[in-house]
Amino acid sequence: MLPDRCSVQEGGRRCVNPPEFVMSITDDTGQYMIGVTCRKHRHAVSEKISELQQRGSVPEGRIGFEPLKSVGTDCIKGDADQLIGIGDSARRIPHA
Repeated sequence: MLPDRCSVQEGGRRCVNPPEFVMSITDDTGQYMIGVTCRKHRHAVSEKISELQQRGSVPEGRIGFEPLKSVGTDCIKGDADQLIGIGDSARRIPHA
């Protein structure tokens, strides 16, 4: 699961924009996801990550921004009577 909003905070308030990119750092040992950002904050985040890399707070490596693609579906249907409840003696599974 990804956050529903950009990871950036400005003035103590979290950005309300939806995420558009997954931020990652790739080095010799692998790729590490470090957050999500919107288009508005992409450049500022890139600069901040570079600064943190220079301080040694974040691993060195290539900073990447992978675009997110929205996917919607209505194929899972059910009602509250069909959901599994913890502690229920009889558990019912929703129909697809």
